[in-house]
Amino acid sequence: MDLSSINPAVLVASLMVASVPIMLAAIGELVVEKAGVLNLGVEGMMIIGAVCGFITAVATGSPFLGFIGGALGAAGLSLIFALLTQVFQANQVATGLALTLFGLGLSSLLGQGYVGIKPPATGMVPFGPLADIPVVGRVLFQHDPMVYLSILIIAAVWAVLKYSRMGLILRAVGESHDAAHALGYKVTRIRIMAILFGGAMAGLGGAYLSLVRVPQWTDGITAGAGWIALAIVVFASWRPWRVLIGAYLFGGISVLQLNLQVANVPIPPEYLSMSPYLITIIVLVIMSSGKGRASLNAPAALGQNFHAAR
Repeated sequence: MDLSSINPAVLVASLMVASVPIMLAAIGELVVEKAGVLNLGVEGMMIIGAVCGFITAVATGSPFLGFIGGALGAAGLSLIFALLTQVFQANQVATGLALTLFGLGLSSLLGQGYVGIKPPATGMVPFGPLADIPVVGRVLFQHDPMVYLSILIIAAVWAVLKYSRMGLILRAVGESHDAAHALGYKVTRIRIMAILFGGAMAGLGGAYLSLVRVPQWTDGITAGAGWIALAIVVFASWRPWRVLIGAYLFGGISVLQLNLQVANVPIPPEYLSMSPYLITIIVLVIMSSGKGRASLNAPAALGQNFHAAR
């Protein structure tokens, strides 16, 4: 065992990169759930975003267009969920699970011809001399644009939900869709827009996996990241800044277990590999029982279908 091989600065920098996919997916799902919709199809949307982003980037040679393609592909899949649950009043839990299964199968079909192909590289943001500062430069100023964009998205969602009229309406729909409808707000339209936003964010997270985090296409590339994102929303008590903390926590666990394997820590690698998912289960159990439940801030109408004629 050689823990001296673990560089703290590299560890923190890797943590920030590893947290981006689940952070983007989680903040998108937070907005969806704030509108009163429970979409368990995050995993399916992420992997569709990953394959669509990869195919677009390879075809165009532009990682920027790849991210756009990933966001649009996942948003298109989320539109199916929106139509089924908001227009045809299908059960949200069953539809979300079906969406994940459909996304996993469709991504495998679309990605068959792209195994072993390398996508165009996504460059780092040029911070110049700042990137050469010892420790701080490696941690803060040697990342690709999506690392910084993900933090800006967290800040933007927090500001919109807390200070804007749009955020107030969204939260009102999530707390009582009947009251919001009585006030003249288009509940179904608002929820569909929230679902599309959540899908686009999950798609960005998936595209980041296949274009930056890995970077290549393999079946099942998300490896449960969508389920971790769902857990982070609960862990964060539906608060945007806590999503950032939760994403860094789970990203840190993922990176740390890889570093511990490299350092030959005498723990079976299977235990280290399953640690992020074990922590996910523990967090959900704690937050769903006893004192943890009292601290939850779940929208009152979460998971409830709305019908104007009711």
